[in-house]
Amino acid sequence: MDGSDQSGEQAAKLLNDLQDISFWQIGLVIVTAWLVIAGARLILPYVADRGPSQFRLYFLGAVPIVRLVVLFAAILWIIPIVFDITFQNFLVIAGAASVAIGFAFKDYVSSLIAGLVAVFERPYRPGDWVQIGDDYGEVRKVGMRAVSIQTPADNAVTIPHSRIWTDNISNSNDGARTLMCIADFYLDPRHDAALMRSVLKDVALTSAYLDYARPVLVMLSEKPFGTHYQLKAYPFDQRDQFDFVSDLTVRGKLAIAAAGGKESVAAAVADMTSAAG
Repeated sequence: MDGSDQSGEQAAKLLNDLQDISFWQIGLVIVTAWLVIAGARLILPYVADRGPSQFRLYFLGAVPIVRLVVLFAAILWIIPIVFDITFQNFLVIAGAASVAIGFAFKDYVSSLIAGLVAVFERPYRPGDWVQIGDDYGEVRKVGMRAVSIQTPADNAVTIPHSRIWTDNISNSNDGARTLMCIADFYLDPRHDAALMRSVLKDVALTSAYLDYARPVLVMLSEKPFGTHYQLKAYPFDQRDQFDFVSDLTVRGKLAIAAAGGKESVAAAVADMTSAAG
């Protein structure tokens, strides 16, 4: 038998003989990997919720990284046990896998590759508040294929990672513990704008949710129906964002009324017309 026949026979033998495959070792690797991943999913979020708030996002962000490293290590450990690794066999396996992946699992593999990109580029991570398309919520889990977010309506939305190729991703806090919140007010244009701006800033500065290390801004612009005020501030914790906006809105309306301001009825009508459209 010449060298070419021997190479062909060696390449054809992709799998090790059954008696040479250590199934108990494969099972041990799988069970160990599963236990480590399950432990990371339980322990790291538990520590994040009960530990210092400044480290919460770091613990949550470590979950997908641990899972990726463990899965990759387990696969590298199992492959030599099952397959007869030679250069020829590697070329055969790589060629067959690329053809199968290209035709049968194009979208799935696109999401997997995007998932790897998401782990390292970190457009989102557990604990971030993101807007992807029409969906806004907190990132609860970054899986291999998709990201799961919890919306303000308490809905769990699963979004494939492949959306990062086509959609803009708006990240409200990008790993920080807080994010900007905006409370909107519409007033009749006949008022003392300097006074109202000062009143609204005091409303934010006296909120129990405010992060005093961040700036408080009051922006205003003239609209056809009145003056639009935007009270921009940061809560101490991102999870308080909706309570914070509600607090600013309620106390802001009371402060405006006490200062002699009048809300624009036309603004409410315009908002209702826009919503109906």
